Formats: sequence, structure tokens, C-alpha cells
Amino acid sequence: MTRKVAVVLFNLGGPDSLKAVRPFLFNLFNDQAIIGLPQPFRVLLALFISTLRDKSAQANYAIMGGASPLLAETTKQAVALQASLSARDPSVTFHTTIAMRYWRPFTSDAAKAVEAFQPDDVVLLPLYPQFSTTTTGSSLKAWRAAYKGPGAVHEICCYPEEEGLIEAHARRILATHAALGAPKPLRLLFSAHGLPQKVVDEGDPYQNQIERTAQRVIERLGPDWAEDWDWRVCYQSRVGPLKWLSPSTIEAIEAAAEDGRGVLITPIAFVSEHVETLVELDEEYAELARAVNLPFYLRAPAIGEDLAFIEGLAETVIGALEVSGVCPRGPGCPTGFARCPRSDAPATAEAA
Repeated sequence: MTRKVAVVLFNLGGPDSLKAVRPFLFNLFNDQAIIGLPQPFRVLLALFISTLRDKSAQANYAIMGGASPLLAETTKQAVALQASLSARDPSVTFHTTIAMRYWRPFTSDAAKAVEAFQPDDVVLLPLYPQFSTTTTGSSLKAWRAAYKGPGAVHEICCYPEEEGLIEAHARRILATHAALGAPKPLRLLFSAHGLPQKVVDEGDPYQNQIERTAQRVIERLGPDWAEDWDWRVCYQSRVGPLKWLSPSTIEAIEAAAEDGRGVLITPIAFVSEHVETLVELDEEYAELARAVNLPFYLRAPAIGEDLAFIEGLAETVIGALEVSGVCPRGPGCPTGFARCPRSDAPATAEAA
């Protein structure tokens, strides 16, 4: 009998029309992983924030044609991954499904699709390479609540140093730099979505994993990549009055201008193009770069369907099938991160 493996790809999701922007924002801010208030205070605050930000957010999505491209981008990745997995082992029937956290197709929709597939195994694959309780943690929690079907479940918590991920980022950086004539002096900025500092202080491993990904990309680029260049990790998309991870991407761009360096920015935590790349990086921060007279401002594309990345995801899925429960691809977190999902997991999971 043919073994059946369902692979569930998790991502944030995005509104599919301007009318969907407000309910999308409401779903986002009503997530306890994002705003930790108890009900009914959280729902009231989510209603307030989604109403307050609706107009400005609609303007951003209008720049992209009135909807987020994230589902289309993720669908391409899902198709490519299924093809890669099927080519590796034709004796297994692989089926990829997309579960978006805050808009369609919701986690509940994906759960129903997987239940109908009747798998022997279910591999949960976040398209967030670096673990955070606010992204992967929230998605895994939603899946556990929604899925009632069969199959041994294998949860991939992170893959911040996966070889295909690192290779894909390096390729995008090199190609972007070369296409513009390899300008210098250069500062390479690894821009990741920010988090409130208190989330990291409470043991979330996200910042540590972002820095590890960036360091591995630098190693892959090699010491002779370019003359007169340096690099920084920075964080974008800050909202609200709390202290967030620093430096912000805005601060990093301003610092590069003060140092007389041009910027090549790469979205180190985003594997698909969406509002944070196409609007925040390409529009808002490009305008800032002009205002502070940067010598140049380049942006490497998100890694998308890069073959190295897709093949790396396939290897990650195959490895996860050999491990029960929660596992990383690679060494996982060092000790000391209370919010690491494997803080109580057996060491054998590191073999994945």
C-alpha cells in the first residue's frame, strides 16, 4: 500500500482584496501570540487597531494591485516542493497544502483538506525559517486545535542554517550586486521583521536564529566577495510604543548614509514577496534612502522558488519523517531559550 504524506506549509497570509484588509488585521491582532491580553480586552483592542490602520494598510495593498501576492507566491513554492519530493521517492504519495494564519486558506481549511487526504504522516513545515512564538509557535498551536485526522505528525520548528536557504540568499545577493555593476563602498543589511524586545527577553530564540542565518550567509559569500564592504542585521515593521529589537532598518539605513556607504538590503526572514518587501523595503525605505543621500540602495529579491531553497525544504521534510514530534533542521537552539519548542524534547530530534 502506498505511503501517503501530507506536507502543510504555514505562512502569515494576506488580504485578497482591499475589503479584506480590515478583517485580516483584526485576525492578526486578535492572536494571543501577538497581543497577550485576555479576552474581551484583546478583541476590543484588535477591533480598534484594525479600524485605525485600515486606511493606511489599504493604501499599501493598493500599491500591489489591491491584494497581497503571498498566496500566489506560496502556491508556487508548494507546487515546486511537491514535485521535488515526488521525484525523490515515487513510491510515496506527497500532497502539499497551504495553511495561512490570518487569511484564506485558513488553518481550518488546510486541516479539512489533509483529513480528506487520509495521510499516514503529516509534516508541518513553517515558511518562517527562524522560530518565534509569534509566527511558527502560533501556527503550530492553531494546527493542533484544528486537525482531527489521521497520521503521525512531524513538526518542523525551524531551519535557520539549512544549506539550501543559505545558498538561495547568497545567490540573490550576488546577482543583485553584480547586475548593478558591483557598486561600492557597500553595507549589506540583513533586514528581518522585528519583535518587541520583551518577547526575546522572555526566551524567544528568534533574534539568535536571525543572527545565525546572517552569519552563515556571510560565510557562504566568502571573504573575497567584494572590496570595501561590511554588514549588519536590522529589524523592520515596528508598531506600537514598546521597545523593539534594534537597530531598526531605518536606523541602519541612516547610519550607512552617515558612513558614506551604499546599501544592499536582503529580506533575511522573508521567503516570499509581500507587503513588507514590496512596499516597506521597495517604496518607503527607498524613499528614505534618497532623502538621506545614500550613494545607492539595492534590494535583493526574496528567495521564492529558488531551486536550492526548494531542494533544501525537501531535504528538511524527508529528515522530519524520521523523527517524531518537534524537530529542527540542523542543531536547533542553544540552551537558555525558554520559549524554544524543543526545550523539553529528546536530543535525538537534532538528527533531523
